[in-house]
Amino acid sequence: MTERRGVAILANDGICDWLLPFLDSYRHHNPDLPIYLIPYDDRMERVARAAAAYDVRILDDDFGAIDRLAATLYPFHPKRRHRLRKFQCLALPLDEVMYIDVDTIVFRDLSVLFGRLRPGHAEFIIASTSPEWVYTQRRQDYPELANATLFSDGFFVTSPAILPLARLIETVGSRRAIFRAVRKWNTYAQPVANFAVHSLGLKIASLTELMPEASCETFYRAQGIKFGDNGPWDIAGREIFFAHWAGAKMLPSHDLFSPAWQHHAARAALRVGAA
Repeated sequence: MTERRGVAILANDGICDWLLPFLDSYRHHNPDLPIYLIPYDDRMERVARAAAAYDVRILDDDFGAIDRLAATLYPFHPKRRHRLRKFQCLALPLDEVMYIDVDTIVFRDLSVLFGRLRPGHAEFIIASTSPEWVYTQRRQDYPELANATLFSDGFFVTSPAILPLARLIETVGSRRAIFRAVRKWNTYAQPVANFAVHSLGLKIASLTELMPEASCETFYRAQGIKFGDNGPWDIAGREIFFAHWAGAKMLPSHDLFSPAWQHHAARAALRVGAA
């Protein structure tokens, strides 16, 4: 039986300026890999045109379960709650799912990152760590959190069989008092992803651990990056698969990866304008 694999993203019209270059870079390197778009909200007019131009399936799922968890965890932050909708990817009819934030551009074939999950050894694959944006120091009060790897939720690979959406919701919801005690303020989906994975004891593995030639570097301000005909390499000579503008307040203009982002933004404007 052929394994079902695909990529999931989260977007609405408010971030379409990021979405378009992401999709152009994604399809340039991944012409046949299925991609699913989770609506952040109902603002989807521009997104719908982009999805049609780049063969993206927009999900029409019932988001009630994850939205209810978000409302429970963040009762005073209604504008931020829908960030948790990214976890709807865990309900996709796939054997393996890759989630990627759209403030990203892709440099290589992502399909080679699939097929690396191993129960008990590699159950949740990450790229970047994120020690500052997950928990407070109170995590030291809980053994399963104290020494856990803290990761960015801007990219991950797992299986809905390993971490089904319902299991994430039940795990975080049933331990919400602990979650509220340890989660870093002004962050939303990232503490949820970490808390669910750590609470369940899933085995975290990095890209480099599973593929020595693959870089875990994704930050748009990374140092020591070199570009070649086949894309960028990190300071250690490992292949960078994508660049992520995590925390960026403006569209790319002066960093090392900006020319690539601007190239795909221009291509996307032509393609979607002609669609």
